[in-house]
Amino acid sequence: MRAVNYGLLLLNQYQPNRVSGFVRRIMSGSDYSSGFDQPRLVVKKVLAKPQREGDGAVVRRSIGRSELKNLDPFLMLDEFSVSPPAGFPDHPHRGFETVTYMLQGAFTHQDFAGHKGTIRTGDVQWMTAGRGIIHSEMPADEGTQKGLQLWINLASKDKMIEPKYQELLSEDIKRAEKDGVEVRVIAGESMGVRSPVYTRTPTMYLDFTLKPRAQMHQSISESWNSFVYVIEGEGVFGSANSSPVTAHHVLVLGPGDGLSVWNKSSKPVRFVLIGGQPLNEPVVQYGPFVMNTQKEIDQTFEDYHHCKNGFEMAKYWRSQ
Repeated sequence: MRAVNYGLLLLNQYQPNRVSGFVRRIMSGSDYSSGFDQPRLVVKKVLAKPQREGDGAVVRRSIGRSELKNLDPFLMLDEFSVSPPAGFPDHPHRGFETVTYMLQGAFTHQDFAGHKGTIRTGDVQWMTAGRGIIHSEMPADEGTQKGLQLWINLASKDKMIEPKYQELLSEDIKRAEKDGVEVRVIAGESMGVRSPVYTRTPTMYLDFTLKPRAQMHQSISESWNSFVYVIEGEGVFGSANSSPVTAHHVLVLGPGDGLSVWNKSSKPVRFVLIGGQPLNEPVVQYGPFVMNTQKEIDQTFEDYHHCKNGFEMAKYWRSQ
């Protein structure tokens, strides 16, 4: 995404481990223990406010805004809400991966290498842009299409690899349910089930729904950075005596070996828990290009404008 506002307009202006989880039974009385030696607590909370992106689309950006520029290895998280004819027309990427998770409706993707497909509610597209992709992402149905798009940085050694896709249909995403907790395992492992997705930058991506009075405890590799994004409802995260957090908030988690969540409300709470191994490398970003040095960004713009080094097919391609 960032197709127009933060992508093509900037281009025109530019001058030269395994982790697992477990759940506890429905809460009774004061059953609010975390079950971890060092539970991860919330160290930062940011409300994702609506903003315009692409061509008439609206996104709620949480990671990638001034309050939370990035969270190594994560560069951006958008919750998008798009109705035709709005969308994200032709735009380039280099140096990272995008993960698009449809929450409602359908999006059609096509790129300059001839790849085209539609992802629908519950489906996931994991795209490694690598050395270069130009693509479009547009609504495939009438009405409002909703989803999440996450940008994951690539290590310097992987930034110029060939582009590739991993696509998962909703019915093929591993899931588990126990004691009022349901999880869809998009990447990583939880409740004894593991995703088949290969994460070049080691990543976990878990979609949890907790029924009222349920609680869950998810292990997280201690060396990873992690965060929560609340999709709907409200939950108590990290510490049982903390205040409930409502939808559209991102919660950055501090160090520790796992996260505990309690649903003390009368309605379900749904959220994604995402974590990844930090790359600990310099990040130089200009719109849709993410490299390690300014020299590499300069080279990327030269490649893009002259249709070379990964952008050869850009010269004649336009999405249909």
